Amino acid sequence: MMDFDEIGRVVPIIFILLQPFYNLLICQLEGIVVKSTGSWIIVRLQDGTRLECKLKGQFRMRDIKHTNPVAIGDHVQVEHLPGDSHGMITQISVRDNYIIRKATKLSKVSHIIAANLDHAYLVATMAQPRTSNGFIDRFLVTAAAYYIPASIIFNKIDLVGLELMKVLDDLSNIYENAGYHCYRTSAIYGDGIEEIRALLKGKVSLFSGHSGAGKSALIKAIDPGLNPRVGTLSEVHHKGMHTTTFAEMYELANQGFIVDTPGIKEFGLIDFEKTEIHRCFPEMECLLPFCQYKNCSHTHEPGCAVKTGIENGSVSVLRYNSYLSILNDS
Repeated sequence: MMDFDEIGRVVPIIFILLQPFYNLLICQLEGIVVKSTGSWIIVRLQDGTRLECKLKGQFRMRDIKHTNPVAIGDHVQVEHLPGDSHGMITQISVRDNYIIRKATKLSKVSHIIAANLDHAYLVATMAQPRTSNGFIDRFLVTAAAYYIPASIIFNKIDLVGLELMKVLDDLSNIYENAGYHCYRTSAIYGDGIEEIRALLKGKVSLFSGHSGAGKSALIKAIDPGLNPRVGTLSEVHHKGMHTTTFAEMYELANQGFIVDTPGIKEFGLIDFEKTEIHRCFPEMECLLPFCQYKNCSHTHEPGCAVKTGIENGSVSVLRYNSYLSILNDS
């Protein structure tokens, strides 16, 4: 019989001899990342099946700017041995776009929420909980910075009384005039659901917003065949209870995909150049050619067309104050 030393010498040789046959058995597959729990990455393969995968070690430290080297929506290549319940992600395709937020604990590091998006929707609410216009603007600026078209869905309109409805009308006018489409929905009563369902057809869309804004309930109303976790509000603070722990991409019945994200408290912006922020405010960007200075910051310069726009009402004071806030934080 062989002793342990002999076995130790023979096993690597056997592995080397069998490696070519092993490589012949491995299937090279393509798919989209639909969920990442940290331990496992779920990939939807081209035939519609899902495969639990690990990430090949070479990717773990490749991009130190982000906490996650692979994101929901990434197009990947996977090695899979028939009969094995797991696969290995070996390649991540170049992203068309992606949207980020500050990592929870690492303020100088970003977390990629999702990649390769056709559209990003902010699910906002006027009450229970209230979404501030500052949060809305930071979401829209982030989407614009990464070239992702964005819109606002004002959800839970069944909770909006006459007084708040007037505020909602004014807010909608501000964002519509700035170039953003605004929609109104109620997951409970079905208001606006058909319109949103039509918009999502054949697209890869992102739903983001505060916890308690009703993202998961809205998704279930759009496609009753899906079963995202639906949460409730804290009775004490009237804030959302976290229900979506990890972002997840759902396949809609109308051939679209929707990414449901965990509730986000704040959209902290990073890696923004001060001189580029105005580009993410469409109503300000279009006025820059009419400013006296080509590099006008719209803060103190004479002959500023944006300042004139504020005076004549074509630029919202709320939006301008958000611009100043983001400018000061950069």
